[in-house]
Amino acid sequence: MPDELNGRKIAILATDGFEQVELTEPRQALIDAGAETVVVAPKDGSIKGWKFTDWGDSVDVDVTLDGADADDYDGLLLPGGVMNPDSLRRDESALAFVRAFFEAGKPVAAICHAPWTLIDAQQVSGKRMTSFHTLQTDLKNAGANWVDEEVVVDQGLVTSRSPDDIPAFNAKMVEEFAEGKHRASATG
Repeated sequence: MPDELNGRKIAILATDGFEQVELTEPRQALIDAGAETVVVAPKDGSIKGWKFTDWGDSVDVDVTLDGADADDYDGLLLPGGVMNPDSLRRDESALAFVRAFFEAGKPVAAICHAPWTLIDAQQVSGKRMTSFHTLQTDLKNAGANWVDEEVVVDQGLVTSRSPDDIPAFNAKMVEEFAEGKHRASATG
């Protein structure tokens, strides 16, 4: 449905090294559904994508993390890539931003390696989720119920394994963002 997300404002939290297709394709799906998307990053200017095996395109940053307030958004998209979530999970401002969505019961979508950030934000314990296969031990050790499925939804948290899962990820992400708030799901 093209107007499913009209009036919704979705934050996309990323930094240099995000997997390009995991930001651009979900972002386009959100826009196509009527959402306004806002790229939030630790730095201003632009962030550089990673295109499978080499650097990709840059994406303009709309709001820096220090100026972003989770209250201003209806949902959160976390693209993967290896460098992107590895950097974000070491940034306390990024972790606080992520936690605020869970505490408010707002939907969050994380693909591929993005659940690394969720681990450090202490938001995976007790959750059924998936990720890139190499993160399964990290997620299990953090208390998640990791499964090898194309897309998993648990209380407004949408997770997928890899770029191959983007079509299913996008469909469930739009559906969850359209449903809006779930009960607060912070596990911290």
